[in-house]
Amino acid sequence: MAGASSVLTDDSWLSKFDRKLFKIEGLLAFIGGLAVFSLMLMAVVSVGGRNFMNRPLPGYVDWIEQAMPLIAFVGVAYTQRLGGHIRMDILVGRLKGRPLWTAEFISTFVMLILMLLLMWGSWAHFARSFDFAAPMWSRDSSMDIGIPLWPAKLLAPVAFFILSIRLTLQLWGYGRALRTGTLEPVAVPLIEDAATQAAREAEHVSGFDDVDEETVK
Repeated sequence: MAGASSVLTDDSWLSKFDRKLFKIEGLLAFIGGLAVFSLMLMAVVSVGGRNFMNRPLPGYVDWIEQAMPLIAFVGVAYTQRLGGHIRMDILVGRLKGRPLWTAEFISTFVMLILMLLLMWGSWAHFARSFDFAAPMWSRDSSMDIGIPLWPAKLLAPVAFFILSIRLTLQLWGYGRALRTGTLEPVAVPLIEDAATQAAREAEHVSGFDDVDEETVK
């Protein structure tokens, strides 16, 4: 399952790079949220036009196809930074110290290899669609209103590239934790217990950001 995680920070270059990358990931996640909201508005316009004027929004399905990569891919690195992807916390959560960091390092390394392969494949898919000599730089387009497909196809390798940077940064963090033996490494998601998760959720809902960490523990 996926549980809540916290990410510690300090003045090291690793933590500074983590925070700068997180700003980019947050921006991409925000763009993905705007895409979802835009599709909701388009659905209202399309359904309203069909019901009241017998004229739905032209190319509605085409725009959905264009927005799908925004919804599906651009937020994956943001979620990885927060430790929100599906994982077996019930098993990993039993580990402590170097055994935990070893397990995290191995799983993160496998994810990085997979992302590099997906990035290579999705870039090849984009390259088959993009052509400077073609109209609108596109060799293919959507079925209804002819929207070029290469912008949507480009989003996948870009999102996988950002995620690969995040995974590389986390590999460095786990590797440093293995070397030093620390229990609280920076720039990596740390698994929280149920009480801490509940306190953070309450903090988020209430809107207060200054809950005392000692009261949580």
